[in-house]
Amino acid sequence: MNTPITARAHTNIALIKYWGKKNAELIIPTTSSLSLTLDQFYTDTTVVFDEQLTHDELSLNDTLITDNTLTKTTAFLDLVRQMAGIDTFARINSINHVPTAAGLASSASGFAALAAASSKAAGLDLDRQALSRLARRGSGSASRSIFGGFAEWVAGEDDFTSYAHPIQENVTMDIQMLTVVLDGSQKKIGSRQGMQHAIATSPFYNTWVAESAVDLVAMKQAIANNDFQTLGELAEHNALQMHSLNFTAKPAFTYFNGYTLSILNLVQDLRRQGIQAYATMDAGPNVKIISQSDATQVICAAIKNNFPNAGIEVAKPGPGISYL
Repeated sequence: MNTPITARAHTNIALIKYWGKKNAELIIPTTSSLSLTLDQFYTDTTVVFDEQLTHDELSLNDTLITDNTLTKTTAFLDLVRQMAGIDTFARINSINHVPTAAGLASSASGFAALAAASSKAAGLDLDRQALSRLARRGSGSASRSIFGGFAEWVAGEDDFTSYAHPIQENVTMDIQMLTVVLDGSQKKIGSRQGMQHAIATSPFYNTWVAESAVDLVAMKQAIANNDFQTLGELAEHNALQMHSLNFTAKPAFTYFNGYTLSILNLVQDLRRQGIQAYATMDAGPNVKIISQSDATQVICAAIKNNFPNAGIEVAKPGPGISYL
């Protein structure tokens, strides 16, 4: 107590998606998912419990936060305080090295770093499975950011059985993720709202659950076999299936825009030219391109030729949670 603890967590991109909860309060998903943690995007969070504080204080990128983000953070810290048997308020300072406009969810790295720093600052010594369970209570995808490389979030049935575990932390496959930013605007429908609307109204949701389970088994086999092409094909197919749920919801909605479709067409054109490039998208309009290192220049050139103003970030497999 009263000792500041700093943790770093990297964001991740799901190759087999999570879209929908069977328990919204505990954030228990309807399907298991699998992700790749990325080296370029991370959050550093420092937490200290201070008996002189009368409420939790949150600073994000050197700006004092008083909105709903603080409310969510306090609710999360209440879980930590309950586990540690304390009632002391905390000071949290978080620095995000995640470009929010890129459609890279900073909540994954943010809550993973907060889980690690706050639990240790409160005197807890949690193993990584317990940290993953705790991080999940802040953001589902944060459960996977406890681990580096490829990680699977097992859906489970309750708080104790829903957690992530590593599939391959020291990635042997030549794989990278290019994030293409063409639209930096705020998405109109938040992820939580979107996924719950899809689960409630899309007639194809149960089909998605069954197909996703098949995709997950095949994805783990592709990783074990070091089979990049199968991994890419599965990731693109799974992402498009997820987004098809939104098109078939009532009323229908989509995170796609014209840029999204243009990049998807460009990726298909690249494949027709013999370049292994595959697309994946989360809840936003911007596309991530899964590729290998020898294709970086040709993919970036194709993007810039068609979209001169596009922002491109290249990320490789990244590490799990660490303390600074």
